[in-house]
Amino acid sequence: MRFAVLIFAILLLAACNSKTSEVTKKSADPFEALSLLGDTLRSAAPSETLLARFDEKKAEYLRDSTNLDNIIWYGRFTAYKGKYREAIGIYSEGMKRFPDESRLLRHRGHRYISVREFDKAIADLSRAAELIEGTENQTEPDGMPNERNIPVSTMHGNIYYHLGLAHYLNQDMEKALDAYKKCLQTSSNPDNVVSATHWIYMINRRMGREETANQYLEPISEDMDIIENDAYHQACLLYKGLVEADSIYQPGDADSASGSALKYAIGNWYFYNGDRLKAKQVFEEIVSGTDWASFGFIAAESDLANRF
Repeated sequence: MRFAVLIFAILLLAACNSKTSEVTKKSADPFEALSLLGDTLRSAAPSETLLARFDEKKAEYLRDSTNLDNIIWYGRFTAYKGKYREAIGIYSEGMKRFPDESRLLRHRGHRYISVREFDKAIADLSRAAELIEGTENQTEPDGMPNERNIPVSTMHGNIYYHLGLAHYLNQDMEKALDAYKKCLQTSSNPDNVVSATHWIYMINRRMGREETANQYLEPISEDMDIIENDAYHQACLLYKGLVEADSIYQPGDADSASGSALKYAIGNWYFYNGDRLKAKQVFEEIVSGTDWASFGFIAAESDLANRF
């Protein structure tokens, strides 16, 4: 009898140690967010090049944490590293010194989208939109420069773009449309035109306004000088009937250069053209990937959670 009790105690202790080890392992490997489908989302390890640039921005911040630009760049590179909640914390700390700074609100709102807290994103970006009313727009410097090293986005444009996205992900099409129309008005830069037009077209189609959607495609042409937003340009050409879906997307091509942005556009195109099964297949393909912080991924996730 004593021997049986002893064996039971040993087994119980081993089980407890195993459970403790499992909990310790999980706590040492925290996830950044929960997806809208209930999955834990973890960031991949950053490259050595990115870490080196992060270290530079962190050192500048530590030298002077009261400087607004230092706060913003430290937060941006923390996010590029995949630490979205840490970035939110950096922006929040900065707002204790700069409570009405639209740039901090713009970047924090962006990262609230990354971690699927859309209501908080909308609050930040709506406040940022109020603060920029009547102010002069300006180009926003790139954290990860394009091949030509030419920034293509503006402060006002980014605020309205991300505000529209947050409303869209919340399935509020009217408010999303309003924000993207304002985004389109911020710049005639071709990259801004195709990115805003892409969302405006999709939203109008979702709302059953095909004629209005098509009117927004009139400025779109094949010879536009696109620097960054080639996926959105290709999507707009698809909407306009200048390219075929099969020519820019192949099912199962997980490593396609088109990325989740173009995949989502095509899945959405199937959706509002009545092929819900094919749309669902494309959306599921997107969320089976790893780029969970991309907007196409989050949009596919939102649709799967809310419409299927």
